[in-house]
Parts: sequence; structure tokens; C-alpha cells
Amino acid sequence: MTPPRAAAGAKRGAGTASATRKRASASGAVEKKGISGESITASPGPADAHSALFWREVGRACIWIGTIAAAALVVLLVQSILFIIGAIVIAVMLDGGTRLLGRVLPINRGLRLAIVVIGVVAFVVWTFYLTGSQIAAQAAQLPTLVESQVERINAWLASRGVNLGLGDLRSAASQIMSSLGRVTAAISTAAGIISSLVMMIVLAIFLAVEPQVYSRGVAWFAPVERRGEIHDLIQRLGYTLRRLMAGRLLGMLVTGLFTGILLMIGGVPMATLLGLLTALLAFLPNIGAILSGALITLVGFSVDVQHGLYALGVYFAVQMVESYLITPTVARKTVDLPPALVLGAQILFGALFGIIGLALADPIVAMTKVILEERAKARVKRPPEEV
Repeated sequence: MTPPRAAAGAKRGAGTASATRKRASASGAVEKKGISGESITASPGPADAHSALFWREVGRACIWIGTIAAAALVVLLVQSILFIIGAIVIAVMLDGGTRLLGRVLPINRGLRLAIVVIGVVAFVVWTFYLTGSQIAAQAAQLPTLVESQVERINAWLASRGVNLGLGDLRSAASQIMSSLGRVTAAISTAAGIISSLVMMIVLAIFLAVEPQVYSRGVAWFAPVERRGEIHDLIQRLGYTLRRLMAGRLLGMLVTGLFTGILLMIGGVPMATLLGLLTALLAFLPNIGAILSGALITLVGFSVDVQHGLYALGVYFAVQMVESYLITPTVARKTVDLPPALVLGAQILFGALFGIIGLALADPIVAMTKVILEERAKARVKRPPEEV
């Protein structure tokens, strides 16, 4: 007679073996008896194409290969991708101007967009027509003046025992410029800059003419039950970028205009050029302000100490107005981007993609933030079984 404990152990062993066979059968494995009578579980091989485990592993391998191929494709097409993102940013600015004009001029959207485009082109042509020769002459003198000021600063520091070495500074600057991304190399010439701007502007106009068509095209790739969420996300992205770019353009206008006027009143040379450069560099938050401040200070001290201190005071006054009045009022309340996050993104994108990555770092970070926020809200609203 078999003892109860032995019978229970035999039943547990039989149950474990049965469960093992079931798991092996479900995973596609085959249990066979070896020569010595031991049980051998054989995993399916390439010949077992009918196995579910085989096709599951093939699917995983395809996912990994596809991910690597997609990353390589992004690296190869990074120039075109950044141009498209730049065109989207320009299209958002044109769309914002069209919407703003629609509040006072209720006419067809196409006519309002045409008025905005013609107005921007006319303003640029008028500005360079009136100040073109003056700006060109000042731009030719600016590199020489800045280099002479750097030499004076180097000599002053050397007289006090601090020797930076002008050659070392030049080599460091050339290394920084050469380390910029591969996109900068593609637009390093004047022809490359002009052609890139023309391509982005033309693409931006097409996007701004019928934005709903492209919005529906993007939503078409999503499942039918998720297309409403995609449309809401696109609208939120457009709203955020419009607010961000409105604050950026207003900051460029205020900083450039007030810098040029105040420097001209104080008798600082190249006031018009410095105002224009300050306005252009204001498109790059944080870094642009530092660069414009360095240029204004160097040009001011090229006259005497009084002009230098006056230029430095103008820079700080204008930057305080832009940082504490314009940016918080227009952009930061909507986007709420921490300055350290924006600066880190600028450093990363500038090192990877050059000047275009530096200019687009802020919009890309803002869009990424909005996408993550909307995705989190959508997951919270869905029932648990759909998440």
C-alpha cells in the first residue's frame, strides 16, 4: 500500500510535468525522449516556420531592425527634417498674423494671408533700402573693431599677469565653429543660406494657406477613434507655437528698436547695425542676449569708458524690459519653459545640428512638452482597459 505522502508527491510531480508540457506546447517547444529516456525540450528552429514562437521572435527582430533603420534615416535626413520644422514655425507665424488681421479685417483667409506676406516682404525691402548702405558699411567695420577690442582686453589682462593668448582664443573659436552640426556645413555659404530660406518660406506659405488639409492628413494615420485627439493636439500645438512666436517677435522688435535708438542717442558708433543684430539675436533666447551684449559692450568701449558704460547700461535696461515684461506676459504663461531646460536644449541642438538646431531648440522643446502633456491627459481620461 502506497503511503499518503508518497501518493501526494507523485500527484504533484505529475501535475508539474503536465504543466511543463502545456507551457512547452503553448510556446512552440517540442518535448521528446532522449536515448537515455530523459525528457528533452527542443526549441523550434528555422525549419519550424509554422511555430508561433518562431514568428513571435521574427516580429521582435523586425521591430529592433526597424527602430535602428528609423534612427539611421533620421540622422541622414536631419537637414530636411529641420528645414520642415523651420517651415512649420514660419507657417505658424504667418497664420498668427492672418488670425490677428482677421479681427479687424473680416475678409477671406487667403487675402489676409497675402496681405501679411506682402507686408512682411515690403517691410524687409524698405528697411534694407533705407539703411542698406549704412548697415553694409558698418558690417564691414565691425569685425576689425571687435578684433582690436579683444586685443586691447588681452593686453590689459596680460599686464596684470593673466595671459589668455589671442591665438588660443582664435583657435578655440574656430574649433567651436567647426564643431557645429552637419546642417551648418550645408548652409555655410551665402547661396546656401538664401536657398534654405527660400525653401522654408515657400513651404511655410503652402502650409499656411490650407492648414486644415495637412491637419486632416496627419490625423488620417491615426485610428478613427483617436482622430479627435489628434486634431485637438494639433490645435494645441498651433496655439502654443503662435503664442511663443508672438512673444519672440515682440521681443525682437522691442530689443532691436530700443537698443538702436538708445545707442544712437548716446553717440555709440554702429548703432543701427547693433540694433539690427540685437533684434536678430533675440530670436535665440539666453545665448542671443549674451552675444548681443558682448558686441554692444565692445563697440561702446571702443570710444571711451563713458560710452562703454552707457552701452552696457542700455543693454541691461533693454534686457530687463524684455525678460521681466514681454516674455512673462506673452510667452511664459502659455509655454512655461524653464530657462535651464531651454539653455540645455540649445547647447545640445547647437552641437548636433548647428545654427538651425540652435534657433529651433525652443520651439521643439515647447512642442515636445505639449505632446507629452496631452498624451498624459488622454491616458488619464481613458478607461483602464483602454490604456
